[in-house]
Amino acid sequence: MSQKGRPRSFDRDAALRQAMRVFWQKGYDGASLSDLTAAMGINSPSLYAAFGCKEALFREAADLYSATEGIDIWKAFESPSTAREAMANFLRASAIAFSEPGDPKGCLIVLGALNPSDGNLEVFRDLSHRRQANVEDFKNRLKLAIEQGELPATVDCEAVAVFYLAVQQGMSIQARDGASRERLLSIGEGAMAAWDGLTSGSASLSPSHAP
Repeated sequence: MSQKGRPRSFDRDAALRQAMRVFWQKGYDGASLSDLTAAMGINSPSLYAAFGCKEALFREAADLYSATEGIDIWKAFESPSTAREAMANFLRASAIAFSEPGDPKGCLIVLGALNPSDGNLEVFRDLSHRRQANVEDFKNRLKLAIEQGELPATVDCEAVAVFYLAVQQGMSIQARDGASRERLLSIGEGAMAAWDGLTSGSASLSPSHAP
């Protein structure tokens, strides 16, 4: 019986990590099947047998990225006792992670599929959902700060959360464009200089309150 199409013996976890790096560097659309199979050390039938399809492979790669490359960023966010420290640590950890020597620059969750198209719509939606979940995490931390008396009850949690996530996403693009770690750290520090004004509760950043 022909063996064509059967997966050959290989380390699935190691292959997935290599696929993650290809997607991280080239994005979903830029990563060709030949790019992926070459990096993973497998042939196309083995890829499909082990992972199903390119889209399913990308989702697993994004999960792996969040659980490994992105974990230190969120640990930095979750450990401090104040929301201000949490946000400052988040931006600092992002600057470090996005500029790590030897790794693709920037964030896979941000850069993996920036533009929706017929060929990547489900991937685009998946990454958008992941980014929106980050907004919710920020909002929950800000709400906790209000409950604990760190911030006034009038703070617009969504506006502040969106602002700081936008800063982090911008840092990702800057990193991909070649910004140094020092430049990324300075962006984070600049954003934190706005903290008091953003969280004073005296004004809203929401579109409905814009001039």
